[in-house]
Amino acid sequence: MDILEPSLAENLFTFAQNRSAQLTTLANQSLNKGIDKYINKDYKGAALEFKRAFGLDPYSEYSVDAIKYLAMTHLKLNEPDKAIEAYRQGLQIHPDRDDLQIALGNIHFGEGRTGEAITAYEAAVRIYDDVNNRFALGQGYLKAGRNDDAARQFQKIIQASPGSPNGYFGLAQTHAARKEYSEAISLFERALQKDKKFYDAYAEMGYAYADAGDMVQAEKMKALLEEKDEGLAETLGEYIKKKTPPKILFAWGTSSFSYFLPPKTQVAALNDYMANANASQSFSMELQFNKAMDREAVENPLNWSIRRSIGNGPGMEYNHGLGVPDTEAQISPYPTDVYYDEKNYTALVRFTISQNASANATIDPSHMVFSFKGLDADGNTMNPKYDQYMGFSGSF
Repeated sequence: MDILEPSLAENLFTFAQNRSAQLTTLANQSLNKGIDKYINKDYKGAALEFKRAFGLDPYSEYSVDAIKYLAMTHLKLNEPDKAIEAYRQGLQIHPDRDDLQIALGNIHFGEGRTGEAITAYEAAVRIYDDVNNRFALGQGYLKAGRNDDAARQFQKIIQASPGSPNGYFGLAQTHAARKEYSEAISLFERALQKDKKFYDAYAEMGYAYADAGDMVQAEKMKALLEEKDEGLAETLGEYIKKKTPPKILFAWGTSSFSYFLPPKTQVAALNDYMANANASQSFSMELQFNKAMDREAVENPLNWSIRRSIGNGPGMEYNHGLGVPDTEAQISPYPTDVYYDEKNYTALVRFTISQNASANATIDPSHMVFSFKGLDADGNTMNPKYDQYMGFSGSF
């Protein structure tokens, strides 16, 4: 049996201490060099220094900071997988750090790896059960569509911290995900009672109003945010545009069909060729939408209809309600074809009008109704108040 002399043992212990202190000092120096390079946007150089700092003394007080900076640097270099690996390496040495689990979960969340994000968030809650970690977990459940699990997390936050807006905010998001918009809006308002500067709540309330079809209130939230947070206001504005139902705004004067002419107009007056008996001629209406539309939907003739007005007020009825004579021209209820101009949001609707054998057919162009029941580019159905156009009244 080898027995070390006390003096020799002490010398070895002292040497080990000195060696450890030297490594810690070197690790700290590398960490500081890495931070300098990071600030100067030398991300590759910074990554090398942060790796060196962690490798020199992975158990030091500086090692967790080195891991965090290393992951941030990889994200700057658009290397999320390397950032994930950095956090995993840090957790092997420091498995009790909930902040590393949350940071790891956040990267997974941003990359759309929701299941892996939830695993990291759950681990963070097991390590340290606080409202911030539970909020992250609730957001993960919400992203995964696990609304009941998310609601439980947010309710626990309310119980643990009733003065914080976060629990009410998250619970409101859960109701919005369930399309329970009135409950969601009420809870967003509750969150704002806790913190009037919680501007994300105004934005989320705007989304809820837009999803519920209340664009007036959604615009009010946007206007409020324009004074508080321009970024949130801009994002909400884009969402409102996306969710706004499409409208037919007006007909262009370039239309070949004279949609402004009055009742009992002779078909022969539409153009010279139509003065011939049994003549048929293609005409067009160029209609303007307020937003981008789905090309396939617009160009499907079966999504359109052409009919005589049946009246929705004074002067709105075809021939002003005087009846339809036998000489009235017949028009197909569907267009022959439709062309959509995606640059200008216009639809060129072509249809055929035929003269009768006596060449005395009449028509009421101003009371012909052109209707569209298709979708816009965002999948929204038409605004029912503006899905048709008539020359007499315009869009309605």
